[in-house]
Amino acid sequence: MDWFDASAYGWSRLMFQRALAAVYLVAFLTALLQFRPLIGERGLLPVARLVARMPFRHAPSVFQLHFSDRFFALWAGTGCAVSVALLAGADSHLPLWAGMLLWLLPWALYLSIVNVGQTWYAFGWESLLLEVGFLAVFLGNDTVAPPVVVLFLLRWVLFRVEFGAGLIKLRGDACWRKLTCLYHHHETQPMPGPLSWFFHHLPRPVHRAEAAANHVTQLVVPFFLFAPQPVASIAACLMIVTQLWLILSGNFAWLNWITITLALSAVHLPAAGHTAPAAPLWFEVLVLVVGALLLALSYRPVRNLVSRRQVMNRSFDPLHLVNTYGAFGSVSRVRHEIVIEGTADEVPRADGDWRAYEFKGKPGDPRRLPRQFAPYHLRLDWMMWFAALSPAYAEEWFGRLVERLLENDRATLRLLRRSPFPPDAPPRYLRARLYRYRYTSWRELRETGAWWERTFVREYLPPTRLTSERR
Repeated sequence: MDWFDASAYGWSRLMFQRALAAVYLVAFLTALLQFRPLIGERGLLPVARLVARMPFRHAPSVFQLHFSDRFFALWAGTGCAVSVALLAGADSHLPLWAGMLLWLLPWALYLSIVNVGQTWYAFGWESLLLEVGFLAVFLGNDTVAPPVVVLFLLRWVLFRVEFGAGLIKLRGDACWRKLTCLYHHHETQPMPGPLSWFFHHLPRPVHRAEAAANHVTQLVVPFFLFAPQPVASIAACLMIVTQLWLILSGNFAWLNWITITLALSAVHLPAAGHTAPAAPLWFEVLVLVVGALLLALSYRPVRNLVSRRQVMNRSFDPLHLVNTYGAFGSVSRVRHEIVIEGTADEVPRADGDWRAYEFKGKPGDPRRLPRQFAPYHLRLDWMMWFAALSPAYAEEWFGRLVERLLENDRATLRLLRRSPFPPDAPPRYLRARLYRYRYTSWRELRETGAWWERTFVREYLPPTRLTSERR
């Protein structure tokens, strides 16, 4: 079978490696630009507080040994530089062992970040990047053919990503079985994109077809990844098309992009006349040992996969080598948003001069069309969506966010699109209000120019100010 002709996957490996390097670059840039207000020395969830109570063996990270904002910036900046080198193909110009070390470096750098990132890094695509990045270390470069074991393991990851997501839907919300979830999803998803409004207004039969196609792609197609070519390539291409559809319909950080990257490794693109030399014995033995280890570690994710109590997006080891994945086991029918407002008034009256803060990605001003940010990950915006679902999601950090806004903290304000207060005149009071948001209709959009219509639900946080001692 062509599947076992590893030398025919040279171009597939090249595309996979360059795409993975690009995802790494986005991940490190996201960390570099957002860490200070989130997990920095004065962050909402400082790393120092975590490492004081977290044993190294539970979260291995260089930041367990030392942390400062300057050191973290250097660490993330190094990750950016290594990613650029890999994107430029530096690994192809090195001996096999050196190329492997070069691929090991971003994995180790990012592992240290994820393991101290706390709730800001508790997303499935963080573990997915680490799992895929670890496998990339053993994929080799132009000096050897892509190892069959690693090609299989990459498909195994892709299978678990898609099949796990399909099972969690089928076992979860009844609307997936009724094919009606997409009546709501485009409106209530965490981070709508510029086309989400239009996707929401597609005819309902199209939404049902979307849901049915999703089930086929996630529950049936993954099995064909292990079929002979060209069947495996067709299965991978179907997954790529589905992921591109998701990219158009919303902002899911780099989840869709790394899934496409995985699928590229299964596409059969033989290079005519190119035969890679035989791999050295030490490399073959190392790949077999790593493959056996990862298959052994797959036991718990597989047990979770077949369990009726399947959980989504969980790591079973501190190195994030083999994980479980899934998305949207339930779909919200109503969209709630938290709107944070400040006032300079001496006395906070309900009808006072309250001015709203605008976030970069999450809905706020009803007349503002959401922008496309993915694969860049707006971590605070995502967590604000969870906070609107339940205050429990924000219990650890929302109070500190309010404090930083009352201080006009520059690092925190850089996470936002707009502050209504000048740098030298912070608000006296802040409040947060919960609104129900819904997409306007075509007629409402023409008449008002608003993409959203919102209705006040309740007070989320009463007017709050800093104590006089702190001010």
